[in-house]
Amino acid sequence: MSKGNTIFIGENKNFWERNRRSGGYLLKRRAGQIAISVIRGLLMFGLCFMIIQPLITRFSLSLMGEQDMYDSTIRLLPRHVTLDNYRIVADLTILPTSMINTAWISLLMSLCQVVSTTLVAYGFARFEFPLKKFWFACVVLLIIIPPQTIQTSLFLYFSHFDIFGIIKAIKGSEINLRGSLWPYTMMGLTCMGLKNGLYIYMMRQYFRSVPVSLEEAAYVDGCGTMHTFLKIMLPDAVPTIASCFLFSFVWQWTDLFYTRNFLTGYTVYSRELSAMVSKMGKYFSQSATETVTVPLGRQMQLIGIGVFVCCVPLIILYCFTQKTFVQSLVMTGSKE
Repeated sequence: MSKGNTIFIGENKNFWERNRRSGGYLLKRRAGQIAISVIRGLLMFGLCFMIIQPLITRFSLSLMGEQDMYDSTIRLLPRHVTLDNYRIVADLTILPTSMINTAWISLLMSLCQVVSTTLVAYGFARFEFPLKKFWFACVVLLIIIPPQTIQTSLFLYFSHFDIFGIIKAIKGSEINLRGSLWPYTMMGLTCMGLKNGLYIYMMRQYFRSVPVSLEEAAYVDGCGTMHTFLKIMLPDAVPTIASCFLFSFVWQWTDLFYTRNFLTGYTVYSRELSAMVSKMGKYFSQSATETVTVPLGRQMQLIGIGVFVCCVPLIILYCFTQKTFVQSLVMTGSKE
């Protein structure tokens, strides 16, 4: 046969010819792959729609005029587009002051919590000390038990704060720390802040997955405990630390329990958002001494816009950090 007419085995065979030779196996495999891809695509679309649809609805709602709220023919696209709703929400929630205060307070508290929980988690993962299992059980209880169960104790303790009677002996009475950052900061640095038990658990699981031989090699080279922790353990733990930081920042951003208890001296967005309904009657009133009754639909519209405004900074933050966040979740699995 000439070179132009030479046919090599396995070449120039189309799909159906190869499927016939395989007894229909290739078609079954291709159909299975397509079916799995379609099912996976539908599941991903459903999950994404469940997450994105409320945001789209709230954004559409934020552009509607008040008359559109009571028009049954309007579903998603507004007929009377307006940006005045954002101005009203900004006035009711004292933007941008409340947003700026929320941002720096959340950042400060997140840093305090990440520093303290990382040190504690490393201790649980690498060192032996008396009642270690008992203390770790207490960490688990921080995850399970809601902070509302100790609300009264926290209120009384920080309202009449004293250290072994020293402050009372010097000043003549206890001091009231409520309304300042001190209670929140002290709780964050002592691993008693918001969701600190979860961060300790996540970091402990990561440190337990790191081979002990790395630390032993560092000790042989003359490194001390803290130097080994800072130079060997921390650099590789950055994705997990970043994940804990993001969790902490998001929960601090939307927290209302600790904000109401300790941060009464600061204008914070979550507290202003919760008080929007009580402010609406006075805001829409034409008189300084009277209040008006705001329709329920209008109230729900403005609250929805306030929630949407609260979510936007978090969405932007996740867009810039999602790669680190996903990587940290993969690395957090335990390897006992």
